[in-house]
Amino acid sequence: MKLNNSSTPEKGWSLDERDPQVIASLMPYWEWLYRHYFRVKTDGWHHIPSQGPMLLVGSHNGGLASPDTAMMMYDWFRRFGTQRLTYGLMHPNAWAVNPSLARLAEQTGAVRAHPKMAIAALEREASVLVYPGGAQDVFRPYHDRHKIELAGRKGFIKLALRQEVPIIPAISVGSHETLFVIGDCYEQAKQLNEWGIMPWIHNVDPQVFPIYLGLPWGLAFGPLPNIPLPIPIYTRICPPIVFERYGRKAANDHAYVNACYNLIVTKMQQELDQLVSDAKDNNPF
Repeated sequence: MKLNNSSTPEKGWSLDERDPQVIASLMPYWEWLYRHYFRVKTDGWHHIPSQGPMLLVGSHNGGLASPDTAMMMYDWFRRFGTQRLTYGLMHPNAWAVNPSLARLAEQTGAVRAHPKMAIAALEREASVLVYPGGAQDVFRPYHDRHKIELAGRKGFIKLALRQEVPIIPAISVGSHETLFVIGDCYEQAKQLNEWGIMPWIHNVDPQVFPIYLGLPWGLAFGPLPNIPLPIPIYTRICPPIVFERYGRKAANDHAYVNACYNLIVTKMQQELDQLVSDAKDNNPF
């Protein structure tokens, strides 16, 4: 499926760029990171249905590297194979900032974070992975590393209600310790940008402007790419969350959408709190 009129797919508007051969070629590298660098421990994969569309909702961690995302992708492919359709919604800024990396991400299943793409994927009976918290989540301060941050974004709730698909939370511990986010100075950076003192790179508003300690920069200012530290990562796929009502009427009910959103945040936080406890019991850090 291509949602543009050209014969050349562009910037995440195609479901057909996903390439199982490219995914298979990356598996050995992911496996090394999984087994030797991050020493991943995982559970809960029995909660994934054997077939049918679903919405996997994750919490982003660890800066732009977000290593838990790659490790969950590796787990998915090694358990279900490269042919089972799964797509991840990716922010449009990725194509503007790093086209080459965005192209590789497309080949592993990334598509533009737009309702049309998510709906098209679900109608193909595919699984769709979404991280609603976005930049605010992936660069949340270190002291909030064990806090679910979905940034108040409720589009994924409306999507699940309209398409009548279950939401399956995907959480992790450890990934947000692969760098140390001190704080965010976005408002100050935005003011400097408005004054013309500090233009945005590629004219893309980053939405956050973190200060963090990490490799390779030491002390970094702004959403710079990072090399994650080799911290153990624990991932968990949580039980599906099913709502009482579905359909367009439910998706258009503002109060009901808010209630569903609050339920998701509460459930995910409970699961994360338990995972933090389990991780400390297994390997204190």
